[in-house]
Amino acid sequence: MLEDLTTAVFSATPWPAAYPKGYAVVDVETTGLARDDRIISAAVYRLDERGEVEDHWYTTVNPERDPGPVWIHGLTSEALEGAPLFPEIAEEFTARLAGRVLVAHNAVFDWQMIAREYARAEREAPVKQRLCTIALSKELGLPLPNHKLESLAAHFGVVQQRAHHALDDARVLAEAFRPSLRAAAANNVRLPLHECRPLTEWTDRPATPRIGQQAGPGGYGYRPSTWRPSRKRPACPYPNPGRYEAGGRLKQGMRVAFSGDTSTERDLLEDRATEAGLHVATSLSRLTSLLVTNDPDSGTSKAVKARQFGTPVVDEAAFGQLLADVEPASEG
Repeated sequence: MLEDLTTAVFSATPWPAAYPKGYAVVDVETTGLARDDRIISAAVYRLDERGEVEDHWYTTVNPERDPGPVWIHGLTSEALEGAPLFPEIAEEFTARLAGRVLVAHNAVFDWQMIAREYARAEREAPVKQRLCTIALSKELGLPLPNHKLESLAAHFGVVQQRAHHALDDARVLAEAFRPSLRAAAANNVRLPLHECRPLTEWTDRPATPRIGQQAGPGGYGYRPSTWRPSRKRPACPYPNPGRYEAGGRLKQGMRVAFSGDTSTERDLLEDRATEAGLHVATSLSRLTSLLVTNDPDSGTSKAVKARQFGTPVVDEAAFGQLLADVEPASEG
């Protein structure tokens, strides 16, 4: 009765017109965390614009390789042998995602895994924007001890039944997202939405053996795949001219570091920086000219060091604009 009354109150509450019209709360379990890993199960809870559940869907997926850390997700090779391949569930997955904001806990991971699977299947993921519940928790200032899903769930009194099972993780996230969304709407908080750009390039080398096939000598012999040709980035030929100055131009030779979630694949951003004559730094030091991050207040080591060193910071959109007009390196 109380829940019905609460729902009625929120239904009558003015809702920000700029908020999305629907959400797809997603969780995927995978064979690992690397670019060449595969999805082995996926779940989607579809929510309306106010976070109410419309329906849910779950499937296992045959990754055509060793399933990875079975002790975490519980899906063995035997359990996945008869599961559909990703191209066989892509159409249903598309129907669940289309026209909605993808919501996930650490959304960049789920999005990139999904985008790579679509690219392998020579299809385009129907996702235009994503929302990370970690980022939303920060926007709301929730007093969480850490950014784990279990902590977010505990904050809202949501009970986890099967951790690391895609369907239950998606359920827990959907139940925790609804009050988060309502709190954001009540305080007119800007939702931390990020653009999603589907991958259009992918090359796979054969993974052997597939599930159901006998492993050769020495185990699975899995050969990783990459979505772009593997190559070592050339050294920057220009000297470091110093730090970027707000309102000014980037200059060839500047040391640029990247941190956190980006709407464009990190490799693509780094390639564009390299092609413009910038030095892409893998760590941040007092010599770093600029840090590119969409979350400057995060606790990543680069963001923390940037605050300590007073390193200039810009977001991804601003960096993209700066790349269009990079000053040539000084001669001599």
